[in-house]
Amino acid sequence: MQDLFDKDPGKAPDTAPRPLADRLRPRKLADVIGQAQLLGPEAPLGAMLEAGSLSSLVFWGPPGVGKTTIARLLADETDLHFVQISAIFSGVAELKKVFEQARHGRANGQGTLLFVDEIHRFNKAQQDSFLPHMEDGTLLLVGATTENPSFELNAALLSRAQVLVLERLSLADLELLAQRAEAELGRPLPLDGPAREALLEMADGDGRALLNLIEQVAAWKVEGKLDTAALTGRLMRRAAKYDKSGDEHYNLISALHKSVRGSDPDAALYWYARMLTGGEDPRYLARRITRMAVEDIGLADPQAQTVCLHAWEIYERLGSPEGELALAQAVTYLALAPKSNAGYVAYKAAMRAAKATGSAPPPRHILNAPTKLMKDQGYGEGYAYDHDAEDGFSGQNYFPEDMKRPVLYSPVERGFERELKKRLDYFARLRSRRDES
Repeated sequence: MQDLFDKDPGKAPDTAPRPLADRLRPRKLADVIGQAQLLGPEAPLGAMLEAGSLSSLVFWGPPGVGKTTIARLLADETDLHFVQISAIFSGVAELKKVFEQARHGRANGQGTLLFVDEIHRFNKAQQDSFLPHMEDGTLLLVGATTENPSFELNAALLSRAQVLVLERLSLADLELLAQRAEAELGRPLPLDGPAREALLEMADGDGRALLNLIEQVAAWKVEGKLDTAALTGRLMRRAAKYDKSGDEHYNLISALHKSVRGSDPDAALYWYARMLTGGEDPRYLARRITRMAVEDIGLADPQAQTVCLHAWEIYERLGSPEGELALAQAVTYLALAPKSNAGYVAYKAAMRAAKATGSAPPPRHILNAPTKLMKDQGYGEGYAYDHDAEDGFSGQNYFPEDMKRPVLYSPVERGFERELKKRLDYFARLRSRRDES
């Protein structure tokens, strides 16, 4: 019996159309959209090609920015045989086969460019297996990774390859890609201006994702042009790229911290929101926000730490979304608070001094002497009770006897630390008078 899904046997089988991303794949490096920082005449890749000295490379960048395409075009530009494997699906046996084929090709005058996608997925032994073949010229390795190579790739491999950073596509890049897609499709997208901008933003800097979205939109049968509401109602918006345990996690918390330190509440709130929408645990944010209060505001506004702790407590009591609002208010407070890292600097200086002086004991005059032997040894001898001294300040030395008195805490002329600086200066004057008398 003929299968119900079979076509008419008298007709030629239909050929599935090639995906738009494949149809628009550039045929030469000049056609690549974006990555001018690598491909321009004075840029690293452009300079290598001009000099005819292409070396092994590691492409580090987000998905959909052209890593595979550029590798394939480099092989074309240099007349190398292009071989592509993925570290996710390849093992030792396939690597051995690739190396043997590259050796055979080299013996016949044909070099090999081996492109390894997700190269960070290979373990140390697998990464090491590339080294002899890179060194003797059997193959030119081009690895691609979305993870920080400094953490994910062996030092030996990194020493033999140049790391090049590919950037997410800008809105202008994505617009140019959309125009090429419309030319390929032979018709404009049925979107008004704001909806078109929304479509580009949905791609989140990923050219392949944009072309997939465009294919969906182009397949719709619509009258006139869709507005933003109609577009977003028909499309599932792509989730922002955010890896809570990877580089993006640390990049975004760094952006939040530096925005607070830079007294920019709008930027701080933006990065806070980016982390929340990416699925970050608000408790992690509460902890980091409190650290910002201690590290970057300190005693310039002692209330900042209290604000953070109260916001943290509110989150624990109320949960989301009310508790997240409390944390957002704490972020805003920190960004606008006077800044001082004097306490943080003093703490680190104290730690260095403590390590440098080892086990130096306190001066004997400030040690308690609960036994006769300790009294005979001079413990407590000469101690001046500060409450009995004029101004409530004796000016005694409290550092080890052989240690030169350091200055660890230097408050700034901002916020409450102005008052603390006045107090320090006051005690310094009293101490100077005691030393002179």
